[in-house]
Amino acid sequence: MNETRGNHLTPWVTRLLVLNGAVLVLLGTVFTADRFFNALAFDPGSFSARPWTALTYQFVHSDLVHFALTGLAIFCFGPPVERRLGSRRFLAYYVYCGVGAALFSLAVSTVVAVDPFVGASGAAYGIGLAFVLAWPSTPVSALPIPVTARSLFIGLLVADLIFGFWGRDGIAHFAHLGGALAGYVFFQLQSLTARKPPARPAPVRRPVVTPMRVQDSGSELRPAPTIPERMPESSSQELDRLLDKISQFGLDSLTSQERRFLSETSERKRREQA
Repeated sequence: MNETRGNHLTPWVTRLLVLNGAVLVLLGTVFTADRFFNALAFDPGSFSARPWTALTYQFVHSDLVHFALTGLAIFCFGPPVERRLGSRRFLAYYVYCGVGAALFSLAVSTVVAVDPFVGASGAAYGIGLAFVLAWPSTPVSALPIPVTARSLFIGLLVADLIFGFWGRDGIAHFAHLGGALAGYVFFQLQSLTARKPPARPAPVRRPVVTPMRVQDSGSELRPAPTIPERMPESSSQELDRLLDKISQFGLDSLTSQERRFLSETSERKRREQA
């Protein structure tokens, strides 16, 4: 089943959109003083005094347009990613990418100036990376030109890299890059720790020796007649054992007696069903 099919919102995508919208309304109607907004925003210069802002900033948006853009990205790419990862793992991944975006911006602030920022765009970029890794060739129909999800995402990362160093447009470009980088590290660690299936042992081939009978002088040697082997006491149990052996070690692991037993059982069942 195609996990990208359908527009149904998943549980945590719905809750995250509602939570971000609720915080926007509260900061615009009840907690309107600047101190509330500043207490939740991430500022690299005051991170040591307010470390909790690495988490809280991603649930705060500067205005309705900012919320609409990040919410649209979560709405479009979040549901298939949540269905693929599972709800609890998706939530952990979302928060992890948001915190990773903040810490990456903090590290970059030691080289270039990074202004305080808010928004879920770092987490949204992490979700976007997860979508691209799972469905890279998915066409993005919202644009006037045909483009795949992978091409669009790479283009956005390049633009963030350029404007992050040489532009001061008020957009948290380094948070975008940090969210994508955190997501990449997450999936790389997942691939390294994934359990590898145990190697199947090679089947043991045993030689079959046919007994020969010595004839009188002057006569040619002829093979001795085959002595019929005794059938197992319980054909049903023997059949189950052989099927388990084939499943574990392959058909080549059967001896000649076992192959003959399977052939005779199959022929008997075919006659019974005829």
